[in-house]
Amino acid sequence: MRVQADRVSVTGPHGTLLSPTSLTVSGGELAIVHGEPGVGVTAFGLALAGRLKPATGTVTVEGGDPQKVVAIVDAPGVSEPDGALSLQVVVGEELELAKRPANKAAVASWLAEHDAAAFATTRFENLEPVLRTRLLTTLAADRKGVGVLVLDTPDRHTSDVDSWAKLAREHAERGLTVIVLTATTPVSALPEKPALCGALDQPDPVRCAPVEPEPDETAEIEKTSGDQE
Repeated sequence: MRVQADRVSVTGPHGTLLSPTSLTVSGGELAIVHGEPGVGVTAFGLALAGRLKPATGTVTVEGGDPQKVVAIVDAPGVSEPDGALSLQVVVGEELELAKRPANKAAVASWLAEHDAAAFATTRFENLEPVLRTRLLTTLAADRKGVGVLVLDTPDRHTSDVDSWAKLAREHAERGLTVIVLTATTPVSALPEKPALCGALDQPDPVRCAPVEPEPDETAEIEKTSGDQE
């Protein structure tokens, strides 16, 4: 599932939130995007998901309606859970959003399956950052039809870059398109050369999953294999 932002800018009530930015990421790839702390980097994520109309430029998502196939994970003030809620309530709400069973038994089963049963009654704001990001990302990735994950500034919760970078790579290895927005981590400390908010010429995303051959290529491979037998 390919996402392409072409010279996308976002304007707010008091001026520019995001200067023109371009980015192209495909299924099985991971892109890290860096911007200044503030609402600009989140605005870019919302534009990618079709939840915020760009002032200039276009966003193209091949594979479906952006609002259905792009999941924004933990965006401040948008999709981040209420910190006062317990983990089991947050999971129930997310399962309901995904149109999956969300009763008490279903929530308990999901938490047990993801090694989080011991934290069921813990206030969400008190979860360890690594656990918080892992659970929210998994819930988003499990929604029917979702092919793009946009992790919104997981670095605002922790200085442990490897924790969220490893998680992002794992989901990209499954074939998802993964974009991680960062703001508080210095560029020099990021695991890959990041795309930059306000830039048009960006580094290539990191390929994490094998490239699937095109249908014509697959047929040719099968034909060649058959000829050799």
